[in-house]
Amino acid sequence: MDIIYLHEVRARTLIGWYDWERVAPQVVELDLEIGIPSARACASDDLVDTIDYDAVVKHIRKVLEERHFLLLEALAEHIAQLIMQDFGAPWAKVSVTKLGILHEVGRVGVTIERGHRA
Repeated sequence: MDIIYLHEVRARTLIGWYDWERVAPQVVELDLEIGIPSARACASDDLVDTIDYDAVVKHIRKVLEERHFLLLEALAEHIAQLIMQDFGAPWAKVSVTKLGILHEVGRVGVTIERGHRA
């Protein structure tokens, strides 16, 4: 399977279990691996034969601005489902990271994998 990857994508969303986390949107960092439905783009050199990663990032940012999540797990699941349903990816691996949210901890996050990897 061919995979598109996007690392260190920054997006803003309301996220957190604790009330103090939900006062204002936080920046989360996303690492995405997206299975491409076919290898046609390798031969055609045409964007229509692959997943437009610019469109993926814009869509995720728009959705996250409008949604509130309590848990990183729920946020990661939502992004994985969005990638597979809205962009036709057969497989997605999503890592979501909160930056500097805990004292003396630089990053806190979760990684999930959904779909079928060929």
